[in-house]
Amino acid sequence: MVVELRRGEAVLDLPEVFQVCERAGETPLPPYIHREEGDRRNPLDRERYQTVYARQLGAVAAPTAGLHFTEETLRAVRDAGAALVTITLHVGHGTFKPLTGEAYARSSLHPEWVSVEEEAGREILKARKEGRRVISVGTTTVRAIESFLSAGRLPFQGRTDIFIKPGYTFRGVDALITNFHLPRSSLLCLVCAFAGRELILQAYEAAIRESYRFYSYGDAMLIS
Repeated sequence: MVVELRRGEAVLDLPEVFQVCERAGETPLPPYIHREEGDRRNPLDRERYQTVYARQLGAVAAPTAGLHFTEETLRAVRDAGAALVTITLHVGHGTFKPLTGEAYARSSLHPEWVSVEEEAGREILKARKEGRRVISVGTTTVRAIESFLSAGRLPFQGRTDIFIKPGYTFRGVDALITNFHLPRSSLLCLVCAFAGRELILQAYEAAIRESYRFYSYGDAMLIS
């Protein structure tokens, strides 16, 4: 379905549509975060439900592993000698759609927009060649990296429908920072593919036992 916004007879262009969304829209929180009208947390969500390194418009939700990073944290990472590379994957509505048995059996997933600029891609390839670890902040970043490596070209821009689930062979990610995900989700499938289903189940059992916070505003783990 295509929706047009008009002012009189004139169809609004994309910048004007974004201006309307900015004025009238609400923070696109995931469905498991509930806010009532007038909730004092609403203005805070506008600031907090966004990564400090976000630049591009287009996602329907924030890549939540990145919510743990502040400008101070990023400076500390750089000071420790790590290189920081930014790439883009616009999270789509399909990310929050529970997987059915039929959907899991497919070889592809909901398409999402990916952009890996040449400089960023070459830095990732250089790290791989030099034996340095590529640490992905979030499952969306994993999807973006694996998509551009699978395509084998730079810059890489376009939609990806790659479905990473147990049995998948990873091409370019050595470690993963990620939150705790919903059951029956493609994100949990990706994490199980990366670390192994049994190890992830053990980690989730420990998280529940220790009262870790799950989902978007929850805790994160490093899988290495």
